[in-house]
Amino acid sequence: MQNMLEQYIPETAIPKVLELLAHDHLVVLVKNERKTRHGDYKRLPNGKHQITVNSNLNVYRFLITLIHEIAHFEAYNEYGRFIKPHGVEWKHSFQRLMLPFLNPHIFPNELLPLLAKHFKNPKASSDTDTQLALALKQFDETNDKFYVFEVPIGRSFKLYNGRIFLKGEQRRKRFECVEVKTGKLYLFNPNAEVELL
Repeated sequence: MQNMLEQYIPETAIPKVLELLAHDHLVVLVKNERKTRHGDYKRLPNGKHQITVNSNLNVYRFLITLIHEIAHFEAYNEYGRFIKPHGVEWKHSFQRLMLPFLNPHIFPNELLPLLAKHFKNPKASSDTDTQLALALKQFDETNDKFYVFEVPIGRSFKLYNGRIFLKGEQRRKRFECVEVKTGKLYLFNPNAEVELL
């Protein structure tokens, strides 16, 4: 397990992560990129518990995602299966588990204030936290992706599934975008990753 983790998380986080995984007897699988999620947790039919995390995440996002999924397991164990997936019980578990990792030996100093703010009330995805998502993106391998909020108004962009949209004005938090082919209006999270056309 240690050899596998060395490729995916900051080296200084490995002992704490191994401790968590050993304590909980969790199976962790690294998957190819999935467009709709960074990771997931599930209880298997045989009673074991499995976590998957995407292989294409930078080390900081991978660590956050891994702890996010371990928090699902711990909330399930402590409170049972009838809790909301990202409800109060999960938030408390996630906060408690992340706290030991929020230090300059693991995360770069520029991320720490954003992480501290995010973990006051963690969301279902760190991608919904615009500032944190943008700060984490700087550690990704270079690619041709942009966040919707970076796309100029009136410019077209393409999703991973090939659908093309024209960016419109921002409502409260999300952007109105029109699908070119159908003329239908959709609302986009500012941190949705797209390809500029």
